[in-house]
Amino acid sequence: MGQITAVLIALTVLAMSACGESSSSATTDAQSGTKGSDPESGPKGSDPESGLSAGLPQGSEPADLDPADFTTEIDNPYLPFAVGSRWVYAETADGEPDQKVVVEVTGKTKMIANGVEALVVRDTVTEGGELVELTDDWYAQDSEGNVWYLGEDTAEYENGKRLCRCGSFEAGVDGAEAGVVMPADPEVGMAYRQEYYKGEAEDRAEVLSLEEKAEVPTGYYPKTLMTKDLVPLEPKVSEHKFYAEGVGLVLALAHSGGEGREELVSFTPGD
Repeated sequence: MGQITAVLIALTVLAMSACGESSSSATTDAQSGTKGSDPESGPKGSDPESGLSAGLPQGSEPADLDPADFTTEIDNPYLPFAVGSRWVYAETADGEPDQKVVVEVTGKTKMIANGVEALVVRDTVTEGGELVELTDDWYAQDSEGNVWYLGEDTAEYENGKRLCRCGSFEAGVDGAEAGVVMPADPEVGMAYRQEYYKGEAEDRAEVLSLEEKAEVPTGYYPKTLMTKDLVPLEPKVSEHKFYAEGVGLVLALAHSGGEGREELVSFTPGD
């Protein structure tokens, strides 16, 4: 009888402890700079083939795109690429300052092999003032407001010399397909392919939240869109990204063995 009583007491303590943990789940995560739901928990039962993701590209399926349905004027609220816009990010790994990332909407366009005209967005990465990577990303927006990613021309540098153009691809060339980087009307549970070039670029994402809080040097954002980005070619690599309306990406948290953080330190809107 005494043993049974002890077990009941132990179970009661455990239950109270679980309740305490649940009530504290909405507190600020000082290390990540985010508040609200646990970014590790994704939407339950999300299905790429469900109605939420219908019409968004999946896996290696061909993207049958009509060039006449696209524009280089990208005004999706969560990814506004007005010409002249400039974002500066500080990237750290395991708490140590590492790289500076500058993203600029150039105003230039490129005709992609699949027939779609794309806007060129330049991504410049430096470390200690030295150029380490230079990328021209190609984007276009369809008539519904989805922002598509059509490839990239990227180069890695060391000591001022270009090492390689590893990771470059173009939709419509060598089996590469376009993907979506931002849906027109994001909903929790949406899942979609961001890019596809077999064995080289197969990233995908899913929407986890529309009401996540984030705080970075440019300010406090009380309501952001949070996605979980996955890299099937590197199963241990994942990243949570936070987008604010009218600004774009404000924070990215990487989880790949160590901890990485990329936060917005300045934003200059374009025309």
